[in-house]
Amino acid sequence: MRIRIDYTTAYDYSQAASSVVQLLRVQPRGGWDQHVARWRVDVDADGSLRAGTDVFGNATHLFTASSPVTRLTISVTGEVDTDEAHGAVRGFLEPLPPAMFLRTTDLTTADPAITAFAHDQPQDDILDTLHALNLAINARMVFDADATGTGTDAVTAFAQTRGVCQDYTHVFCAAARILGVPARYVSGHYVRPEAQPAGHAWAEALVPDLGWVGFDPTNGISITPAHVRVAVGLDYLDAAPVRGARRGGGVETMHVAVSAVDTGAVSRQSQHQGQA
Repeated sequence: MRIRIDYTTAYDYSQAASSVVQLLRVQPRGGWDQHVARWRVDVDADGSLRAGTDVFGNATHLFTASSPVTRLTISVTGEVDTDEAHGAVRGFLEPLPPAMFLRTTDLTTADPAITAFAHDQPQDDILDTLHALNLAINARMVFDADATGTGTDAVTAFAQTRGVCQDYTHVFCAAARILGVPARYVSGHYVRPEAQPAGHAWAEALVPDLGWVGFDPTNGISITPAHVRVAVGLDYLDAAPVRGARRGGGVETMHVAVSAVDTGAVSRQSQHQGQA
């Protein structure tokens, strides 16, 4: 599958913001089943854009504005080829030992309710347990974009049974780690026919004899060729597409627009319409 991604984050400030710094994790890495055909990152303000790699092996870009700004737009466009791997995650840079992903964070700490939920899943086989956990989270929670924010932790989202993909993923990671399974947060994109207000998130868990396997509790599925993996971490904060700091600026307004489209499907649809 060839997937075209267009991703824009725009910031408007009610007053001029100075010392603006943005750390971007928006460029995917290549693996055995994911190949970056082309990729471009643009920022519409004067400044420097320096490429790098973080401790998790994610591709990063650090933007530093050279003068105060009242508006800042980050634009990303590219194409990625993906292959069917039946949920397996293969061939990506792995700079950290798996045990690192047993660590809890403020966003992924399990309380007694999440702990009991994790232990309620079948325990005979780790892969079966993780599949059951994935489906159980999907069945328990309701997708609600207004229920949570970027600082909502797994305990809060689980208790209110509502949230977005970030929350589903934090609950999965918290529950898996309680069971002794290394699990990590993944930010990326998921092909949908319509424009999206944000990117997507899912989890990866380490399965003996299989390696890392991707689980998408928001959709109740394993990852597919429709998933484009961009960044990983212990939680959202480690893999957030954009994180930054500024001085001044007054009130900040942010708008995000994402499109992830299977270009092959679009081509086939166009051919079909042309033949009709």
